[in-house]
Amino acid sequence: VQLVESGGGLVQPGGSLRLSCVASGSIFSIYVMGWYRQAPGKQRELVATITSGGSTKYADSVKGRFTISRDNAKNTVYLQINSLKHEDTAVYYCDLEGGGGPLYWGQGTQVTVSS
Repeated sequence: VQLVESGGGLVQPGGSLRLSCVASGSIFSIYVMGWYRQAPGKQRELVATITSGGSTKYADSVKGRFTISRDNAKNTVYLQINSLKHEDTAVYYCDLEGGGGPLYWGQGTQVTVSS
């Protein structure tokens, strides 16, 4: 399985981005997918997850601003990020989960929030 993220970039505070993660293979639809992020000098943290049926969970720090979704026909999971803050600056990774944790990771996409 290969996961390829895109959509990161430089954005001003208060702005929005939509991250995408495309997965190879035909098994995408049965797995939980997630987004993590890692800021400089910090541990990687879970941002959001979505089950095959569309149930979602979010970290408290992003609730109300981030939305995870998926399109199983396109093997793609999305992360809509609104009202960006400086502290959202990080490399964002998508993962495919199994057994309660990540099985595969993408290469990451950089999100930088700066005025």
